[in-house]
Amino acid sequence: MVVVDSPLAPQKYLRRISKDFSTVRRYSNTPGSVSTATAVRVSTSAFIAAEAGAHLATNTPLDTPVATPRGIRKRRRMRKRSSVSSTLSKVLILNVRDLLKAHAASEHPKEHQPRSWIETNFQKRECIKFIPCPKDNTRCCCGQAQITHQTIQGIESGSPGDLWLPTKHTRPQPTDAYGTIEFQGGAHPTKAQYVRLSFDTRPELLVQLFTKEWNLELPKLLITVQGGKANFDLQAKLKKEIRKGLLKAAKTTGAWIFTGGTNTGVTKQVGDALLLEGQQRTGRVVSIGIAPWGIVERNHELLGHNREVPCHSISSPRSKLAVLNNRHAYFLLVDNGTQAKYGAELILRRKLEKFISNLKLHPFTHSSTPVVCLVIEGGTNTIRAVLEYVTDSPPVPVVVCDGSGRAADLLAFVHKYASDGEEQPVLESMRDYLIGTIQKTFEVGLDQAEKLYQELLQCTRNKNLITVFRIQEKPEGEAQELDQTILTALFKSQHLSPPEQLSLALTWNRVDIARSEIFVYGQEWPHGALDEAMMQALEHDRIDFVKLLLENGVSMKKFLTIPRLEELYNTKHGPANTLGYILRDVRPHIPKGYIYTLHDIGLVINKLMGGAYRSYYTRRKFRPIYAKVMNSYANACRKSSTYQYQRYAGANSLSLVTGLLPFTSEMALFEFPFNELLIWAVLTKRQQMALLMWTHGEEALAKSLVSCKLYKAMAHEAAEDDLDTEIYEELRSYAKEFESKGNKLLDFSYRQDAEKAQRLLTCELHSWSNQSCLSLAVAANHRALLAHPCSQVILADLWMGGLRTRKNTNFKVILGLVMPLYIRQLDFKSKEELQQMPQTEEEHLENQNLDNDDSDRSQPDAESALLKAKRSISLRYRMGANTYNREKALLADTYSVRDTKVHENGKVNLTAGAEEPPSNVSLTDSDPAQFREFFNLSEYNEIKQHQPLRLKKKFHEFYTAPITKFWADSIAYMFFLIMFSFTVLVKMGPVPRWQEWYSIAYITTLGFEKVREIISSEPVAITHKFSVWAWNMWNPCDGAAIILFLIGLAFRFRPNTMDIGRVIYCVDSIYWYLRILNILGVNKYLGPLVTMMGKMVKNMIYFVVLLAVVLMSFGVSRQAILYPNSEPTWRLIREVTYQPYFMLYGEVFADDIDPPCGEDPRQPACVTGHWVTPITMSMYLLIANILLINLLIAVFNNIFNEVNSVSHQVWMFQRFTVVMEYQQKPVLPPPFIAFCHFYSLLKYCVRKAKGEPGMSKFSFVP
Repeated sequence: MVVVDSPLAPQKYLRRISKDFSTVRRYSNTPGSVSTATAVRVSTSAFIAAEAGAHLATNTPLDTPVATPRGIRKRRRMRKRSSVSSTLSKVLILNVRDLLKAHAASEHPKEHQPRSWIETNFQKRECIKFIPCPKDNTRCCCGQAQITHQTIQGIESGSPGDLWLPTKHTRPQPTDAYGTIEFQGGAHPTKAQYVRLSFDTRPELLVQLFTKEWNLELPKLLITVQGGKANFDLQAKLKKEIRKGLLKAAKTTGAWIFTGGTNTGVTKQVGDALLLEGQQRTGRVVSIGIAPWGIVERNHELLGHNREVPCHSISSPRSKLAVLNNRHAYFLLVDNGTQAKYGAELILRRKLEKFISNLKLHPFTHSSTPVVCLVIEGGTNTIRAVLEYVTDSPPVPVVVCDGSGRAADLLAFVHKYASDGEEQPVLESMRDYLIGTIQKTFEVGLDQAEKLYQELLQCTRNKNLITVFRIQEKPEGEAQELDQTILTALFKSQHLSPPEQLSLALTWNRVDIARSEIFVYGQEWPHGALDEAMMQALEHDRIDFVKLLLENGVSMKKFLTIPRLEELYNTKHGPANTLGYILRDVRPHIPKGYIYTLHDIGLVINKLMGGAYRSYYTRRKFRPIYAKVMNSYANACRKSSTYQYQRYAGANSLSLVTGLLPFTSEMALFEFPFNELLIWAVLTKRQQMALLMWTHGEEALAKSLVSCKLYKAMAHEAAEDDLDTEIYEELRSYAKEFESKGNKLLDFSYRQDAEKAQRLLTCELHSWSNQSCLSLAVAANHRALLAHPCSQVILADLWMGGLRTRKNTNFKVILGLVMPLYIRQLDFKSKEELQQMPQTEEEHLENQNLDNDDSDRSQPDAESALLKAKRSISLRYRMGANTYNREKALLADTYSVRDTKVHENGKVNLTAGAEEPPSNVSLTDSDPAQFREFFNLSEYNEIKQHQPLRLKKKFHEFYTAPITKFWADSIAYMFFLIMFSFTVLVKMGPVPRWQEWYSIAYITTLGFEKVREIISSEPVAITHKFSVWAWNMWNPCDGAAIILFLIGLAFRFRPNTMDIGRVIYCVDSIYWYLRILNILGVNKYLGPLVTMMGKMVKNMIYFVVLLAVVLMSFGVSRQAILYPNSEPTWRLIREVTYQPYFMLYGEVFADDIDPPCGEDPRQPACVTGHWVTPITMSMYLLIANILLINLLIAVFNNIFNEVNSVSHQVWMFQRFTVVMEYQQKPVLPPPFIAFCHFYSLLKYCVRKAKGEPGMSKFSFVP
């Protein structure tokens, strides 16, 4: 026996030879066939030896006829005794010949091409034995004519009575037809993948073809369409409903559609529906046509390996063949060796459907992929197919379109009158009528009609598996559409549990099916089933399902735990987002597959929010809770396929604290779960989910502002990371949407109740890093909200402080500063009105002390008791720290006995105030005496509604008002400028004058004030404090000017460097005059202009770069031509830039443009190329003076128009920053501010020693 030593010899031929030998051996064990089988083995061995020897010795091509050996001629008479043995030996000989062909191909490497995966795994079928057809002896049973039939030497033709079987009389070979079909004839050619394959191809290979080669996702539903092969017409209304329903069912569920593939009959109707889908351009439905290879017209044009074939789906009118439907995306052309015959695809199609039905649908469910059969019209084979579907294991539900004709109408009619039991009295009574109808419909004989009748009865025994879709005239909204009928039929037939049904509806994203079929009255759910569904809905961004689950009893308070939230951040489902890019900024060098922790998310939130914002996930009190919960839930919580729990990185360091911390199930929950989910949705770019979370829960205004800020920061990060412009625009649009919602919400609240709306803006939000809505609006740069009348009323009250003047306010304040006795004539707010105003924490403590002093001296015992009770029930709403200006919290009015907290379940609890220990007190558990005391207090307030302020309180309110601080600071600053100007203008002696000492004291104390601002800001880390403080442009400029002044002061006190110090003084004075712009920014008209100047300076920097390029290009050439003999000195830089720069302002230096030379002996000699300079100068002035300067003017004009259009909002925004700045400034201006610093430091130390509340951090404000 010859062994072919070729590495490229296909292994499948060797396996086929072994299989054929084993078949021969099995046949040899049968009685009476021993001698025949022996003869087969001998003849086969002889043929292999002869064939291989001849080929290897002479290298004769395999297609050349070879003389038959004598041993084979002798054995041929013996093979006539057994036709089966003869066929086996011939197939074996063909396989050996193929093997030798492979060897021949290996000897010609130039002609060899590597076989693709499709060629390796898929085969075609060719008939190798001619068996005459009983009806036509000139044709084989495979359908080929004898003239074109392939003849294989050694295989004789069969007799007309022989049975032709594709398994015996065809041989497999690697497929020779696969690639892409381009259907012509439309506006744009549509493409479809195709492959020719054998009828016995394993279905797992087909699934691998779909997923690996054609890159398809596994189906979530398989719709197999059965019906007639011949063309038919449908009613217009039914046709429209079928098209719309089938398309909707496929697109919404991610289904695959199986059809016959040809452009005839029911497949043509499905193709029309897909045509409608193609016009909508919303994504192509996966439509797979499974057609017989032999029935495809002009199939020889499809031959080729991975080629693109142009094709027209127009069939010849006289041809019995069919063309492929041009609206399908994929074709499986099943080959069993026949030509012009249907049926080759039936077995493969059913095997593939069954295999797909056993695939797991989803990683989070145990359900397999559902399969449903849709019947439209149809013939006798359709009835048999329906019977096979409903009697299969597991059965396949069938949806019959009533009114489509023939088989579908018969099935619908029988289903209508069928009973649930075995007996069918109604149908038996109509037996003759049904048989007659069958004969007339299908044009068959009586025997076949009775057989079809029995098949229809067998179908009715599984009535629950058949659903009939009928078009009925019902009011709008009541008629069920085809897609709902298909999905409902699946639920009815599969007997799934409610959680499995819900998981299936989630996978399909069909909330209408879940609402009508699953969430029915009286439905009972296992524990945790809805929580699991909620998790899937959140992961897969199923907005409607989240709404449905919230409506049907899912409590987000109990659902959202720390592990679940962390799992949501790590899910791979949902839209693409930029969270990973931002996380790399706070966690550099993270490995691939890194699992985000909530601490990482907290760092991302802190980075995006900026300023003093600190996420709850990064606070110290959260870390031990997180470590304890993650250790306890690591094994209990469910694990998705994309996520595994890991211990928090800091859990080991917190092991001692974690061990001491008692674990409760409430530890894993969040107080405001919708807030956490909103942040998750925003960071993962799920806008619709974020809007849903915004509508639920509390603190809607704060949530809109936080979302706006996060989106804007994410857009900024996307622009810096050079991501797609579309991502930036998308994030900006999301931010604008939340901006609009926040503004509308505030406007609605303000129109309903102005007082509560003001309180809403100023109250401290513990769940948002103790910020307030106003500070969040500043962080988000929400100018529209800050310009809202509600915000402006608050700012006006804060700016005026305790004063109440309407006209000439600034003049009255200045007069009060100059003549303190005039303060008694000013109008002030009453004590009750002051209590309604937002206050800082320090002001609250000061007012409390003043009230205590007044009440102890003047109030009677009863009145003192009432005031004491009033102070004890006061509730302070603090406005959280300004994210950019770092102001402390502001306090709002006093209203309730304790802080009222409304939980998400509707329960109202009262917790203790800021100075009381927390307690769980409800309205029903309170002491009635407390309410009596409260109502007595209300009566007392009604009597004393406008209690005037005492003189001491008036002075305190006047000097602590921000407007007073502003004018005092401005007057002191102008006086400092006068003194400093006098210092630098007059002769400076060795001993400073008092004017200079005043300037030194002013700048020094101002430096201490800047240090105080940095220390008293909210962030913990000193670097963070400095970055927050430096956000305001004037702060780092002030710091640089102060340092420069101190350097000049050091030089000034040394006699030999006193002149240098004086020059530094002069340079420093430039900035102190420019700093007046900061004061002018308060003005309504000058403020926007100052903003314009700042933006213009920023844009002018880019212009200077362009100008420097043009300037240097002219300056260097000019200097080099006119002065070729210059020595290398630093002065060359000045000479290059000096004259070209001043030429921009009109000084053209006419004498130096083209100086006279060479004409007179007294004149210097002309340098070479001196005539070039005027030419280059004219070009330079043309570009610089005309082009660049006008470009700069145009840019400035654009900035002016941009700022001027929103000048009112700009001024409102600047007003807020100024108000908050002076709200926290000490009373006295520099240099007298040193007394305030000393007083505040002393008071802090005293309070710290006494352990009094309210001073948890160092505050200098008196």
